[in-house]
Amino acid sequence: MSNAKNSPPRRLQGQIQEILREAFQPSRLEVINESDQHAVPAGSETHFKVLIVAEVFGPWTRLERTRAVMSRLENLMKSGVHALSLRALSPEEAARGLADGFVSPPCAGARSSGSGD
Repeated sequence: MSNAKNSPPRRLQGQIQEILREAFQPSRLEVINESDQHAVPAGSETHFKVLIVAEVFGPWTRLERTRAVMSRLENLMKSGVHALSLRALSPEEAARGLADGFVSPPCAGARSSGSGD
């Protein structure tokens, strides 16, 4: 059984990884397609979770980090990405465990046992 974290990158997932690697040279980067957890067609690339750890984030505020990442992903966000959960950390923050337990918030369109979809 395969999960989104271990499956090969699909088109948008791979593009997100490439853009973020080039822009931030992260020491850790996880781009996880969570679309299968939502009410979208099989194989969709609409919901992503991104964990990025990069030295450049050290002096930046959380807002500055989010703006920097989202500005790099702006064109992809316009091409069908519905949701992106982001955690951008400095290596020091990651060492303190701030990368642990990163769970995306539930989507209003998420599948549930009583949803009928």
